[in-house]
Amino acid sequence: MRMRLRQVALVAADLDPVERQIQEQLGVELCFRDPGVGAYGLHNGLFPIGDKFLEVVAPTEDGTTAGRLLDKRGGDGGYMVLLQVDDLAGFEARLPELGVRVVSTPTGEGIVGRHLHPKDIGGAIVSIDETQDWDDWGWAGPSWREHVRTDVVSDLIGVTVQSSDPDAMAARWGEVLGRRVLDGAIPTIELDEGEIEFVPDSDGRGDGISAFTVRATDENLRVADVGGVQVRFSD
Repeated sequence: MRMRLRQVALVAADLDPVERQIQEQLGVELCFRDPGVGAYGLHNGLFPIGDKFLEVVAPTEDGTTAGRLLDKRGGDGGYMVLLQVDDLAGFEARLPELGVRVVSTPTGEGIVGRHLHPKDIGGAIVSIDETQDWDDWGWAGPSWREHVRTDVVSDLIGVTVQSSDPDAMAARWGEVLGRRVLDGAIPTIELDEGEIEFVPDSDGRGDGISAFTVRATDENLRVADVGGVQVRFSD
């Protein structure tokens, strides 16, 4: 089964300032606001990074999962990891024996997804998504390609999840995703495109997405911060 990192979502108390950070620091352009996230008490903005995506969501009402995460982790930060597969039915068939619950089954234009219960995998809400066309991404709207800007960054190539026990979390993600955890100082799961790293909780905010990595067009870029998450630049 093919599997690639396609999107990372951040959560913010206030959408506008984080969107400005994203645009100013990454040189990307807003491509879509998905009305479908209103069902979760959210509003959002999506930004293409090459053919991958960065999303930021913010609560519009009390009592949302996103709002509870903001409270739990003390402010803006990571929210979701969205992985694209080409056999969602086969992936989903494995979940009961792994003890993983599906908490949401969103559908869009040419795309379907399964949100996994964060307590069953840890670190983030993981969404497993399948598209009719591998190159499309329905969550980003019909015209996202018109908004791709690669002057500063050109690809989303990794996400980092911090944990009080990164080895155990990496093992669990590897088990659920059906991917081997690579040996080394930093437990890492390599996908067909992109990778997921697991590191110790270094800021006391608890388990969650702590960073994502992008391919930089400007070789002088190294580290930035948007929405409470570190951005790492790779050439």
